[in-house]
Order: sequence, then C-alpha cells, then structure tokens
Amino acid sequence: MSEQTQDQRSTVPPMSEEAPPLPTQAPVVPPAPREAPVLPGAPAAPPAVPAPPVKDRRRLRAVLRWTAAVVVFAVAGTGTAYGITRMDRTDVPGLATASDGRWDYPEIVRPPLPSGSPAPFADSNAAGAHHADLRALLLPAPRGAREDKALRGTGGWLAKKDFLAEYARPQDRTELAQQLTDHGLRHIAARGWTSQDGTHTRIYLLQFDTAAVVDDLAEGKLLQYDSPGYALRGAGTSVFDADFPIEARNDDIPGTYYVESKPYGAEQVRQAYLRAGDVLAVVVQSRKGAARAVPFQQTVTLQSELLG
Repeated sequence: MSEQTQDQRSTVPPMSEEAPPLPTQAPVVPPAPREAPVLPGAPAAPPAVPAPPVKDRRRLRAVLRWTAAVVVFAVAGTGTAYGITRMDRTDVPGLATASDGRWDYPEIVRPPLPSGSPAPFADSNAAGAHHADLRALLLPAPRGAREDKALRGTGGWLAKKDFLAEYARPQDRTELAQQLTDHGLRHIAARGWTSQDGTHTRIYLLQFDTAAVVDDLAEGKLLQYDSPGYALRGAGTSVFDADFPIEARNDDIPGTYYVESKPYGAEQVRQAYLRAGDVLAVVVQSRKGAARAVPFQQTVTLQSELLG
C-alpha cells in the first residue's frame, strides 16, 4: 500500500467492540386520513367558517337582544290591540264618541203582567187596560240624576192636588180637577229628578177605566193643536213642537208635544201628553236657559216604550 492509503485508514476511528442493539420493532406511523369520496352530483362541503372576531360577536349579541325586545313588544302590542277590539269605543280613552246630548238611562225592562192578563194593546184588551202595577211603568231616572223625593207621594201614589200644582193659574187647576173627577181618575204615579245638566224632569201617569175615557179627556180642553189647554207653571207661551221627530214617536201611543217659544223667562219648558190606553202620561222638562230637545225626545220615547 502506498503511504496515502495508509494515512486515510489511520484517520478512520476504530469500531466499538459492542455495537448498539437494533430496534426490535419499527415505529408505527398512522395512516393518512382518506378523503371521503366525492359522489357525482353531490354538493361540495361548505368551507369552514372562521370564528368571528370579538367585535363581531359583540355586535351579534346586541342584535339578538334587540330582536328579543322587538318580539316582546310585538306580543304586548298584539294583546293590547285585541283588548281594544273587545272594548266599546266609549271605553277607550281618546276614542270616545262625542255625546249627542242623550242621557245614560239604565236598561229599560217592562214589568211582568199578572198571569192570564193581556197586554194593553192586545186585540183581546178592548179597554186598553194596563194590568201591570202602574208604579212599575214609570221611567227610571238616568245615571247621575238626583231624584225628586217629593213626587214619590204616599206608597208611591201621588195626590191629585200635587199633580195640579204643575199648572199656573188657580182657575185652571180648579177646572182640571173637576175634569179628572168627572172622567173617573183612579190614581196617579209620578217620578221626578234633576239631571247633571240641570234639567228638571217630572213624569205623571194618570190611570182611568178605559182608553175611551182618556181620549175624551185629551180631546176636550186638555189638548189643543197649537197650544196646551192649561198653561204650566213657569211656562209662558207654549206652541206645538213641530220639530219632534217622527222616529221618536210610538205608533200605538198618540202624543202631543209642546215647547215654550221665545222669549221665555229664566227657564224654558217642554211638555208632552201621551195617550197609552187607559193611561194619560204627562212628561214635563224645564231647564235654566233652554230645555234641550234631545233628552226630552229620549225621555218621551222611552216612557212610551214602557207603556206600550
């Protein structure tokens, strides 16, 4: 060997007498995950959505809170709207219909008839007799009115002199008293009140034996076309009320209506005479300044309904 070869060999370190042991098992390498086969026509998997930044998450939470609030208000609003639809218009603040002047009367109910008794205008009741208690046929006072206890009378029956006190002239009271006696007046039921607008109402129901007697009394001196036969206390010149509407009249109960004409004094007076079978009803209303037409018409109409 040459000197160069010997020098190269001399530079190689000698091998150790004990070689390191070989591994008995090769390390296990997990297989690479296989991709799911893509079927023809199948949609590609959506790409992974990265988590929103912190600011976006805060914005999302705010949107959810507002959405929940809107839902709550919507449900509450629906309930309120349903409640309003279940209420009368006059029960809703701000939506009440302006009053046309009518009074708030309680429910009007006719009293029951005695067993086997006909109604006053039944074909079998030629006399037009009212068999129900006359006191129960009086119109009740409207809500909020102050009752006139002086008209209750004794046991609900008013003395004839107290009814005659409605008329102004002494000679008229004397003459009318004789007329009532001659026509066989049986009894008088009366009721009165003062409403919240200051109107004083008086209703008198005078009962006789038959409807024919009532017609004879009314067609005599008591009622005239252009003015009443006897002037009421506090009333000046009263004339026929041509403005009393036809719709407010009862076909079974003829009525004659008067109103005090201008100029009148401190009060204006309205009056009506209703012939309801064996009953003559007298309705009087007076009020300082002017007696309003609407409550007068309403009162007359409802009293007619009770007597019908």
